[in-house]
Amino acid sequence: MLIIPAIDILDNKVVRLTKGDFNQATFYDVSPQSVAQSYFNAGFNWVHIIDLSATRNEKINVIPIIKQIKESTNLKIQFGGGIRKEEQVKELFEEGVDRIIIGSLSLTNKEKFEKIISHYDKEKFAIAIDSNNEKILIKGWTEESSVSIYDHIDYCLSLGINTFLCTDISRDGTLVGSNKDLYKKIMDKFPDIKLIASGGIGSLHDIINLNDIKLYAVIVGKAIYENKIKLKDLIKIGS
Repeated sequence: MLIIPAIDILDNKVVRLTKGDFNQATFYDVSPQSVAQSYFNAGFNWVHIIDLSATRNEKINVIPIIKQIKESTNLKIQFGGGIRKEEQVKELFEEGVDRIIIGSLSLTNKEKFEKIISHYDKEKFAIAIDSNNEKILIKGWTEESSVSIYDHIDYCLSLGINTFLCTDISRDGTLVGSNKDLYKKIMDKFPDIKLIASGGIGSLHDIINLNDIKLYAVIVGKAIYENKIKLKDLIKIGS
């Protein structure tokens, strides 16, 4: 199982939200670049970067940060945040992003979504199925759609996309443990997908607890910043 440490960025600062609420933001006195360097030095292969400002203003704000991380490390970058336009996708790939997370667009404008992904290797995309009671939230988790995560997985699979990022929003940033039951239910229905779990990881035990349901990867963020998990211990589970 792949472990992907996270960097959430708001106004060029490292931040973690609780349950996606911008009013419950915790800022950390470290730069995104230095955090990425620490992940690389520890032996990780991927970093998960979210541009939180972009989820609101639909403008990617962190291209300079991405460039610096690419220049100073060999980390592969999984990026998400406000992707709405083909020009954004093109720019991100040109700057070295290895996988782009698409969320709202895949529900709100399927014609544009399908056009964008048709121009690239489908392995270079992950679809966000951010969940609230198994319904997908969109627009930076501010609106609930009527679409179930299972129907949306079916739709994306029909287009050739096989990687999905599922965040249980009720647990995100809480450190209370992940929603193993939800991830198991998804994997039981779709055993061949690459499922990335996110939200609630607070200890090494939480990660080990997920290992037996054959997830592709787990995102770890706040637990690192709050010193609940040490990088040297995390890398022993997966890089």
